[in-house]
Amino acid sequence: MRVLACDGIHEDGLTLFRSAGWTVETSDPIKDPAALARALDGIDVLLVRSATRVPAEALAGATRLKVIGRAGAGVDTIDVEAATARGIAVMNAPDGNTLAAAEHALGLLFALARHIARADAGMKAGQWPKNGLTGFELEGKRLGIIGLGRIGSTVARKARGIGMEVAAYDPFLPAAAAGKGSVPLLDLDALLGWADIVTLHVPRTKETTNLLDAARLRAMKRGAYLINAARGGLVDEQALLEVLDEGHLAGAALDTFATEPLPADSPLRGHPKLLLTPHLGASTGEAQQAVSTILARQIIDFIQTGAVAGCVNLPPLTPEAAREIGPWMPLMSALGKLAVRLMPAPTRLHLTYAGRTEGLDPRPLTRLLVAALLGSASGRVTPVNALQEAALRGLEVAETVGGDGDGFDRLLKLRVEGGEGVREIEATLHRGPRVVRLDGVELDFDPRAHLLLMRNEDRPGVIGMVGSHLGAAGINIINFSLGATGDGQAVAAITVDHEVPAAQLVALRAIPGIVEMEPV
Repeated sequence: MRVLACDGIHEDGLTLFRSAGWTVETSDPIKDPAALARALDGIDVLLVRSATRVPAEALAGATRLKVIGRAGAGVDTIDVEAATARGIAVMNAPDGNTLAAAEHALGLLFALARHIARADAGMKAGQWPKNGLTGFELEGKRLGIIGLGRIGSTVARKARGIGMEVAAYDPFLPAAAAGKGSVPLLDLDALLGWADIVTLHVPRTKETTNLLDAARLRAMKRGAYLINAARGGLVDEQALLEVLDEGHLAGAALDTFATEPLPADSPLRGHPKLLLTPHLGASTGEAQQAVSTILARQIIDFIQTGAVAGCVNLPPLTPEAAREIGPWMPLMSALGKLAVRLMPAPTRLHLTYAGRTEGLDPRPLTRLLVAALLGSASGRVTPVNALQEAALRGLEVAETVGGDGDGFDRLLKLRVEGGEGVREIEATLHRGPRVVRLDGVELDFDPRAHLLLMRNEDRPGVIGMVGSHLGAAGINIINFSLGATGDGQAVAAITVDHEVPAAQLVALRAIPGIVEMEPV
């Protein structure tokens, strides 16, 4: 086995590979996708941190690549979908750098409170810069945490230890889970208006990119501070400069940036109210040693025994179980993503595996669905830890095996409960992964496709206007499945050939007779 380790992977992990008889090659960060593609020729395992990005084009010719290992938590620099399509496992080590990342965020918090960087710079310039550097005490201040995963929870625990008042926002953490961690949950706007300091601890995804835009930055308390030691792109950097210049925010500390390394001419560099560090959150000796050895053990076990742990795109499987549950796997991922769009903060999930289920072990499939449900926005959950994360978040998960398949060889019934009510999905593997009922209404659509879920008044002309509008916008309808609800309305699943832009959604929702129109 050949291992290519980029980005300065800690030697302790590389030693484990060599002890297993594998060949290890090291490289500086590889920034060019074409160069990475060439470097992957004949490589079985790729190890990266955050500097080397792994896009789809770099994987196109990587015929031997079996595993991409991220020595850390976030996999936003890896095209996981492309890797999955090519049968490449993507593994990470999310526990190894939790403490380091949390402590760095707290270090930035102390540095902001006491102007440590400015004081140091002034002293080294021969000044005595005491005037104008009056700080503030952290005890009694309000800390708002966006993202209450491992790192956010650690920050919360330590901040409360120094006497801070702590609250959090996490859209996938139901209110029932707040008491378990003794951290009150607020919605985002309420948290921004409440906190003296806001700290971010979520991954960068499509949903969280520019999570703090101009409007939300101005929704923060006047004179508040902001810390981003999570991922670049969570904060609109230009908007941040504007609110700092306006005096609305008193200061901010950034460890991560939309473009890394930060360009030399970036306006962020010269701003007097900004404290900047070069993505040091996980840069401790202990964290780098931990993530490298955790990752190495996971990858060696995967290659040698087929055991799967710490994998973001595979459930834990034995080779025998894989043959039986393999056909179900695309369906579970798709249904998890669909379920969370229907019920954003579920509190109870019940899965029934009906029809021909002899010999079926549903546990890996349930984990896969729960991981997709919890991780579609946060990205922190894998099938390995899905049920544990569900319990921490107050999500009750139950499963039943057996029962009538209602004419189908295999039928999955999914019931999702939450503060907004109950949603039910029934799906089958007949003719590939298909949803056959939604909330009791018979439909027929592929949950993996680009979808629009519509509720409309059941009267002539509405569907025609929807089709005409999509056609005029150059959006092709692949499948249109419609069912009446019996109350004067109808629901439809519209499969289209590509994602519908936001402006087109606004126009669709304005069509007379449309009650709801949501993309999936």
